[in-house]
Amino acid sequence: MKYVIASDIHGNARYASLLIEAFRAEGAEQLILLGDIYNPGPRNPVTSDYAPLEVASMLNALADKLTVVKGNCDSEVDLLISEFGFTDSCCIFDGGVKITLTHGHVYNKDNIPLSCGDALIYGHFHEGSISRVKTIDGKSVLIANAGSVSLPKGGSAHSYLVLEDGILTLKELMSRKEIASEHIKI
Repeated sequence: MKYVIASDIHGNARYASLLIEAFRAEGAEQLILLGDIYNPGPRNPVTSDYAPLEVASMLNALADKLTVVKGNCDSEVDLLISEFGFTDSCCIFDGGVKITLTHGHVYNKDNIPLSCGDALIYGHFHEGSISRVKTIDGKSVLIANAGSVSLPKGGSAHSYLVLEDGILTLKELMSRKEIASEHIKI
């Protein structure tokens, strides 16, 4: 199965539309969103393209293809405009490897859950990256941050991840060009 994994739309209709275009162009079967779907939160600007009801409409049209992880800016009221649910975290299995997906405000490269499996993928920090770290037991774990669809920080690109056949690729949203890639299998 091919997945597109993205995070931190923060209610921006322009970038939500670009993400959906990328999802379709990639030919992915599932779109996994790692939280902060509608609300900008107190530390992010409200952009001119802020339109959470438009974002909800676009995402509702894809409800059967969505897995949505709750972020720190998501709340119960978001369910009122969503035709899909939110989960605190989830795991997928791809090519025999376990991948934990979370928003990143709790579990991230600095706080890796012991049961994350072979990879931990998150958002929250708005800077896309892929790297390997050693966990407590010495096992190498792939760590990836999807970045932010709408509000990248630290000079990073508007980005998303593609997961297919055990290969995780970080891509720039506008051009869909590869920024970084890594095999999850060790």
